[in-house]
Amino acid sequence: MNDSPLPSVNPADFLYHQDRRFFALLGEGLEEWGADELKELGADDIHPGYRGFYFQADTRALYQILYGARLFSRVLAPLIRFDCHSPKYLHRRAGEVAWESLFGLDRTFAVQAITSNSAIRHSRYAALSLKDAIVDRFRAQTGKRPNVDPRNPDVSVHLYIHHNQAVISLDLAGGSLHRRGYRAESVDAPMQETLAAGIIRSTGWKGERPFIDPFCGSGTLLCEAWMTACRIPAGYLRASYAVQRLPDFDAGLWRDMKSALDGRIHVPHGLILEGSDIDPAAVAAARANAKMLPEGDRITLQCADFKALPGWDHAIIAANPPYGLRLGGREDAETLLKSFGDFLKQRCPGCEAYIFYGDDKLVKKLGLKPSWKKALKNGGLDGRLCRYELFAGPADERNP
Repeated sequence: MNDSPLPSVNPADFLYHQDRRFFALLGEGLEEWGADELKELGADDIHPGYRGFYFQADTRALYQILYGARLFSRVLAPLIRFDCHSPKYLHRRAGEVAWESLFGLDRTFAVQAITSNSAIRHSRYAALSLKDAIVDRFRAQTGKRPNVDPRNPDVSVHLYIHHNQAVISLDLAGGSLHRRGYRAESVDAPMQETLAAGIIRSTGWKGERPFIDPFCGSGTLLCEAWMTACRIPAGYLRASYAVQRLPDFDAGLWRDMKSALDGRIHVPHGLILEGSDIDPAAVAAARANAKMLPEGDRITLQCADFKALPGWDHAIIAANPPYGLRLGGREDAETLLKSFGDFLKQRCPGCEAYIFYGDDKLVKKLGLKPSWKKALKNGGLDGRLCRYELFAGPADERNP
């Protein structure tokens, strides 16, 4: 252990303590609704940034955002900001942060880094330099080091370097907020929860009309729709947050906030959500996931080919039809979409359909003209969300 003490940037000196400014990350394409959600949850002075929004929030509003945000994957609290032209200087400045005041040796941690237009070009190398600085700081202060867990860490540290300006932040959730806690079972290539929440938001649906998903998979769209209509906070099933382990955590305020949001949960009378899938394993997974939510077993689920369904009238239809590896090949996907387009035209008068395509080249295969389309990402895939208005009237006059 070193004889001379290291210089320290302590919690009282962290940037977020000084200006109450934070940063919330979200997926590409969700920006249109992200600022509105932050405002609804109590944020102020909201400005767009790279892959998210900067915002100000008092402690209660911050807790509400962590617990209630449906669209965002992470909320970051900036610790320090500095000019950064080399890994050596990054290591030095990161080593000044009093990491031992933020978490103990019994906690695991991980580092994520993004670099752009900077002297440090490689994000992995930047992350490694920051990880080494944290480890070296602990060794200098305690003689021991915490363990790294890249998959499920107790503490997540985020580094962003842009034009040689570095910001080191703490992830206040401790893990991606898309992990709601209801996914008891899954299927191949599930839709990410935050994307599903964005699709629900795009429909404007709040439970006043039936909500239908004829390709429900493991039920992500249905679960997110149920949570929206019943005002179930996105974090309702989440076990813990990293913010709860920080030295400035206000447990009483957190309990009050959580009690207030949980107290708004209400299952509307006559709420109708229906899902189906041709795969019995997918339906079983959707049923198990739905049961995790308050009264979620009221979601109607069945194993059925959409072509065997009677159709719907004046409902909201949201779906992510199978494609690629989920189906078997491109030709199979094109054939399915043509049949589904015919189904929508013939059996769904007065409905609105919101179809997400994992491959934007498949959009034209449905045989319907969208009223709008929007680029959205699901994991690493560039997808498209399209809205279709299915007009009521004689079958031969609908949706030419």
